[in-house]
Amino acid sequence: MVTVVFACVHNAGRSQMAAAFFNAAADPVKARAISAGTQPADRVHPLVADAMQEVGIDVSGATPQLLTPTIAAHAQWLITMGCGDECPVVPGVARDDWALVDPAHQPIELVRTIRDEIRRRVQRFVYSHDLARGL
Repeated sequence: MVTVVFACVHNAGRSQMAAAFFNAAADPVKARAISAGTQPADRVHPLVADAMQEVGIDVSGATPQLLTPTIAAHAQWLITMGCGDECPVVPGVARDDWALVDPAHQPIELVRTIRDEIRRRVQRFVYSHDLARGL
């Protein structure tokens, strides 16, 4: 089982969207995603929840969590999204950085653009690593 950790600063936007898209696209026997943040917020950003609901995914009940070295160490991939030097470097864990605008305090139109870019990147990742659901 491949575990992918998506990490951003507040775990209230980008990483929540990425993990939700990943878990919807990936075969649960092959892979799973979790999300975490270096300074977790109290809740998922409401406009992020609204934008995800528009595409049929409910993240409103997700709880932001702290990205710890233990969480990262149990992953095969750590994909960071704007947490820079605050995100841990874990030996043996592949890492990629997706430079994406933080959706916090953005208008819904930009949140939708960010959501759609995250969906494209996640789908590319899932298919390029042969982790897709066998439909």
